[in-house]
Amino acid sequence: MGHTFYFDFEPVLMEWVQNMLGTIGVQIASLFTMLGEELVIIAILGFLYWCYDKEFAKVIGTNIVVALVLNPLIKNIVIRRRPYFDHEGIKCLKAVDSDADIYDIAAQGYSFPSGHSTNSAVVYWSLLKRKYEGGFRALKPILIILPILIGLSRIAIGVHYPTDVLAGWALGGAIIILLNALGRMIEKRGTLHLAIFLISLVGVLYCRTSDYFTSLGVMAGFFLAIPFEERFVNFEPTRKPLLIVLRLVGGIAIYFALNTLLKLPFDAAFLASSVLPAFLIRSLRYTIILFIIVGIYPLAFGRIKIK
Repeated sequence: MGHTFYFDFEPVLMEWVQNMLGTIGVQIASLFTMLGEELVIIAILGFLYWCYDKEFAKVIGTNIVVALVLNPLIKNIVIRRRPYFDHEGIKCLKAVDSDADIYDIAAQGYSFPSGHSTNSAVVYWSLLKRKYEGGFRALKPILIILPILIGLSRIAIGVHYPTDVLAGWALGGAIIILLNALGRMIEKRGTLHLAIFLISLVGVLYCRTSDYFTSLGVMAGFFLAIPFEERFVNFEPTRKPLLIVLRLVGGIAIYFALNTLLKLPFDAAFLASSVLPAFLIRSLRYTIILFIIVGIYPLAFGRIKIK
């Protein structure tokens, strides 16, 4: 299932890199890969939204959910197989879905473009737009370099060809530029969000990988929660260290708790299957999770006050 295509240098380069890595190199590559994964992105967005700069977080959040959906929309058209599927000399050192078989395409997703490269470019390069003061100015070169290192780590651990990573960086940069332009053209954020979501629904017709339906649910929950929070909650950000820790820990804990609880009514084999009803339930689950942690969870902030 899927297509195999590559430039001749790509598998040769990947095999050479993996042979040179060694144990420490694998650990370093896995560390950089982790910086583009779900938990880190949640922590960054949570810090910005719940604590530091709510309005800026809404802009970056929009960039991220668009990247999350657009990436699998493209993947399910190109349907490029991952490198380790077709090259015996390339090992999968860290699977996308550690709970599934590494050759299960529905769970592991397709290869082009690299989702980690796209998402990390959107997250970290979007952060460059904010003005930083004092010692925080040192963050700028780090924010530029991190997506590059994350993309290179995806090549090193065997899950993406170099051209997947290059396309991911390009897609991430294009999303930032395009949404910035659309944001200036369309004054009402709700109108922009609705248009983006309706266009994103096209994937229901042809996408049969879990990453698309997860991302669609994340987008729906985020877009529904923003106007709810603005109308009914309107919480205040905080710079107090203890409150920051409490808000972050509470939000992340609720995220993972809900992700577990909302699976309980369904058979595990059904949820792991590649049938459309299972995918739609996945989307609904993530819609509920994002709506709660973005829209409802901040209601608790007014009850916790620290002098």
